[in-house]
Amino acid sequence: MGNLGNKNPLNSNWGSVCFNDSDCFGQKSRSRFENNNPCKSCGSCDSACNCNFKAPTRQLAAPLNSDCVLVNSVVGSKAVQKVAEATLPFTAFVPAIPAGSTIINVVVTPNLAGVVRNTRILRDKVVNIGLLPVTIVVTFTPPGSTTPATATLTTNLPFQEHTDFPGACPQDTVIESPFEVEGSFAQPGVPVIGTTGGGAGLVTLNAILVKVILRTTITVTRPVIVDPNGGICDVNERRCETPTTPTTSTLGTLPSA
Repeated sequence: MGNLGNKNPLNSNWGSVCFNDSDCFGQKSRSRFENNNPCKSCGSCDSACNCNFKAPTRQLAAPLNSDCVLVNSVVGSKAVQKVAEATLPFTAFVPAIPAGSTIINVVVTPNLAGVVRNTRILRDKVVNIGLLPVTIVVTFTPPGSTTPATATLTTNLPFQEHTDFPGACPQDTVIESPFEVEGSFAQPGVPVIGTTGGGAGLVTLNAILVKVILRTTITVTRPVIVDPNGGICDVNERRCETPTTPTTSTLGTLPSA
């Protein structure tokens, strides 16, 4: 805040500015903190002191020893779809859906906030593996009944996808936008192998296939150095060399539902 004198038309942070001696009713030279205050009015009817604040001097950064800059170059960006799906037996629901029940409706509610995904880059490919948490509510009528009942299951639907990405190298960086759900589908009556009781090992149709289509955008970036003339060189010139053995990777354990 600068010195707010009589000729300054700006408003003071403390009050209105006095443009002449009569604005303060003849008390311009008088402090609002009594006459024994050594400060005099600086042109504001409410201010008592002549204030002339100055911002502290800004320190300059140490000079760089290079006129090149490091930037992230975009190798490519594309919208992709991923499919999360699983075949769920009737016995997985709570309460268990009786064998031979008629499925009336299946509601699938994905939890996008809980998605877990692991991403790796191969030469010219982006590999993505993950789990989508869902809650599934099934409305059905048991055999011999006409009264609808409901059963619920909260679980994870696995998904995996590999996307062709020409020019991508293992040491590049992958950025994925948050998933969006394009659609959810359920197909009752798909084959499943029994695991308990007398039906163990037998193929039945007491299962529901659940599928969720996800959409995201994959962007691959790479740090490069740009010189003053616009020339570009890679930070790692050997990032795209093909390894002598195929890449293998054991991903972290994904949490259970």
